[in-house]
Amino acid sequence: MAKGSKITILLLLFSAFLSGCGFYSFTGASIPPEAETYSVRHFPNHAEIVQPTLSQRFTDELQDKFARQTNLRITEGRGDLHFEGSITGYSTRPQAISGDDRAELNRLTVSVRVTFINEYDPDSDFDRTFSRYFDYDSSRSLSEVEDQAISDIVKDLVEDIFNAAVVNW
Repeated sequence: MAKGSKITILLLLFSAFLSGCGFYSFTGASIPPEAETYSVRHFPNHAEIVQPTLSQRFTDELQDKFARQTNLRITEGRGDLHFEGSITGYSTRPQAISGDDRAELNRLTVSVRVTFINEYDPDSDFDRTFSRYFDYDSSRSLSEVEDQAISDIVKDLVEDIFNAAVVNW
């Protein structure tokens, strides 16, 4: 057998071993081997300013992240890994002020309160707020940048929550 074939076989066996033990995946997720399901309850928008699509976009993206990056199945009931919470903040404020007291940059900030419960590892449970922001030039209106800003913010929030829940680096 050629040297390259032996290395390939060893790598395949090693990756099968690692994924079979349930504590490691190549995404960095550390999930108890007994865990089979996850659940994400709808995250209602309780912010003072309610952006109509944010709640559904965030909930869907969190569900999709676990579908793409773990072997867990989503369940309607309470999963072995369970997420719930709400959007608690949605605001825009001037960020950088010029010499003539005009805003150069504005910042859209979104905050989400998340409760995470891991049925097999209660030490990893948490109840905390995650926030992310998007800066944009003050010459543009929020409505011009809002769709891109929300996409970027939601992606970053979901990554932060995923890492807090199942990545133990």
